Amino acid sequence: MDKNKAKSKKTKLIITITAALVIIIGAAVVCPFFFTTNGESKTVYVYPNISDSQNADSIRAQLNPSFADRLLSLTKLRSLRPGAYSIDADESAYSVWRKISSGEQTPVKLRLNNMRTIDDFVTKASSQLAMNADELRNAIDKTIAEGDFSEETIPAMILPDTYEVYWTTSAEKLLAKLRKNYDNFWSADRKAKADKIGLTPIETTTLASIVEEETAYAPEKGTVARLYLNRLKQGMKLQSDPTVKFAVGDRTLRRILHKHLVTESPYNTYIVYGLPPGPIRMPSTATIDAVLNAPDNDYIFMCAKEDFSGSHNFTANYAEHMQNARRYQAALNARGIN
Repeated sequence: MDKNKAKSKKTKLIITITAALVIIIGAAVVCPFFFTTNGESKTVYVYPNISDSQNADSIRAQLNPSFADRLLSLTKLRSLRPGAYSIDADESAYSVWRKISSGEQTPVKLRLNNMRTIDDFVTKASSQLAMNADELRNAIDKTIAEGDFSEETIPAMILPDTYEVYWTTSAEKLLAKLRKNYDNFWSADRKAKADKIGLTPIETTTLASIVEEETAYAPEKGTVARLYLNRLKQGMKLQSDPTVKFAVGDRTLRRILHKHLVTESPYNTYIVYGLPPGPIRMPSTATIDAVLNAPDNDYIFMCAKEDFSGSHNFTANYAEHMQNARRYQAALNARGIN
């Protein structure tokens, strides 16, 4: 019996030691996946439509190398779903792997501002998201084909703002989000205000685009808007210099000459009556509201001030306007601006 007991104790000891070794070895293998961290908070991008080796290199370049190796050793790359993922400095490799393999993306901020054309929009959106420019252009064409907007008026649908979207969102979903934002902006109250000044929402945005090109001085925007509304009401040409720049295709022009004024284009308001066929830029919602709430005045002439402050001289008197214009022209000549 003593020999059997001794043998049993020895067997139990071996089993205990073996189990302890398995636990120790297992912990040595497993624990790093739960305790290794990247060391800094950041957003990691898993790119679509690239090879596994390219994605592996990309992930290693974005993360702490040892952390990236732990993350990549947990799974085949195909199980890492494309997207933008926000990770905390103390988040484990296992936690990040679960997030990326299940596609738990973090929304990114899409900043759309200072855009004049659809090309500007396509460039800004495609440079910040995973979609390519061709995908977005095709989606824009489909939106136009639906009939609510034309090639000329589609810029009115894109309101400058910062949008929260998934980095891998499709072009169709992005445009649907922008359309929803447009519809929400044009509330019954704003539509009523547009109707009161005799414009549709798209026409209001078109006028706002001219106002925004005319002045960056916010307190002046309503005054400029009313001046143009006065001209529309009187059947006068708008004669807006920014529309000439748009028609010519050179937004850098600092001096409008006669050769520019005679440019044949539906956007040249020195030639055509009324508003151009669509916005000449994508104006801010603040400028659109400035048009909708434009204070009354009787101005029909404006000229940039000769001090180049960015503000304007306004008048209802043509002779006074010509005096203002001569002072401004003299200031341009003095500065050698051709």
